[in-house]
Formats: sequence, structure tokens, C-alpha cells
Amino acid sequence: MRRRITAGNWKMYKTPQDTARFFDRFKLLLDGKQGCEVVIFPAAIDIPAAVHAAAGTAIHIGGQNLYWAKEGAYTGETSAAMLNAAGATWVLVGHSERRHQVAHETDADVLKKAQAAVAVGLTPIICVGERLEEHKAGKAHEVLVRQFAGGVAGLTEEQFAQIVIAYEPVWAIGTGHTATPQIASDAHKLIRSEAEKRFGEEAAKRLRILYGGSVKPDNIQGLMNEPEIDGTLVGGASLDPESFAKIVEAAWKSQGPK
Repeated sequence: MRRRITAGNWKMYKTPQDTARFFDRFKLLLDGKQGCEVVIFPAAIDIPAAVHAAAGTAIHIGGQNLYWAKEGAYTGETSAAMLNAAGATWVLVGHSERRHQVAHETDADVLKKAQAAVAVGLTPIICVGERLEEHKAGKAHEVLVRQFAGGVAGLTEEQFAQIVIAYEPVWAIGTGHTATPQIASDAHKLIRSEAEKRFGEEAAKRLRILYGGSVKPDNIQGLMNEPEIDGTLVGGASLDPESFAKIVEAAWKSQGPK
């Protein structure tokens, strides 16, 4: 059975003080409702506060980004080992904002970052997804195949066993437009098919694939009804403890054998 994951990407929001207040409320709302894995990705400066606030719970804390080198003259970057030392256990890799808006990361960059993450025991969530113009042109599958080939297929079987993939159609992130459950499910099936071709049937069956893109309490149930969707990567709705707790609860209640 693939255990569901509910992940929250806070992006560039919240101070350490805000982080502490969030967890004070969120932990109360989450009590007894954590049948799925919960991961929160705060801004780098908030990681120590989040790790401290989550102590004694099953909530995982992750970094939003990393650099593939162990150390060096890379101003503004953070290594996998640094994230690990700060208490993070997960990390986002290749988020669409890193690919298209902030750093123009390539598939080759994504692969190197994923390799660096697993080398120190971090669990990377590798993000893939098509832009609006690619979606409209019917090239979504082509983009996903290319991103998998360049950013995932270069992993070893042992490294692949330690990753999670998130399908996040760029046209649905922060726009209020969510891919229909069928669109998301079809994309997940394609990704799992590519995984099977490269890593084998059993590895593909074990791979957990999340959906990200304007996930909210009012659309989570439809997504969770799709057996191919193993959880969600939540943006804005994860900033509010009440809304994020509702999404976690929906994933928890819908957890079933796969």
C-alpha cells in the first residue's frame, strides 16, 4: 500500500514567529488525524523554528530548494548537508517556480539536486509539469516524458526508491484553476508508465506521485478519489492551519489499499 502524503509548500511566507503560531494551532487540529504523512516546507530561515515546533509529532519538515554541491563559493545557496543538519528530512526539487520564474533550472539541474538529496538521506519531491501554452498545444505528455527522462531516469534504482514525484501543471499553480481529477490521474498514469519502463514494475508500483496546483479543501475529495493520486502538494491553502488540516483529514479518511 502506498501511504498518502499531504505536503505544504509555504514559499516565501511566514517569519519564525508566524511559524511557531501556525504549529501551535495546527497540531491541535491534527490530533488523531494523521493516517497520511504530513510534510511542511517552510522558507529556509524558518526551518529551525518549524523543526522545534514539530518536535514530538510525526510531521516532517523539508527545504524548498537545495544546491547540489557539498560546499563552496555559492552565495545564497544551501547544501543538502546543511538542510539535514538543520533538521529537515525532505526537500523540494525542480518546483515550477524554480524552473520557470526564479532560476530557470534545467532537467539536468533537477537530477543533480535529487542525487545530492538522497546522498545525505533527504527525501526529494521531484516536481514535473507543463506550462499553459504546452497544455493548450496538447504537449503535456511530451513535456512529462522529457522531464522524467532528463530529471529522474538518470537516478540509480536505489536512488529512485527514495524519491517522490509531484505532478504540478504550471497553469494550475496559484491561478485558482485545478486540473480535473481525470487530467491529474492521466498524468500520474503516464509518469508511472515511464517509471516502469526505466525502473521496473515493482518500483513503479511503489512510487508515490502527488498532485499540486490550487489544491483546496473544496476540491481535495475529488482528487483523493483517484487511485493514481497518492497525495497533494499544497500551496496557498497550506498557510492557514484550518484549511491545511482539512486537506490532511480528507487524505487520511480516503487512505486505502493500492
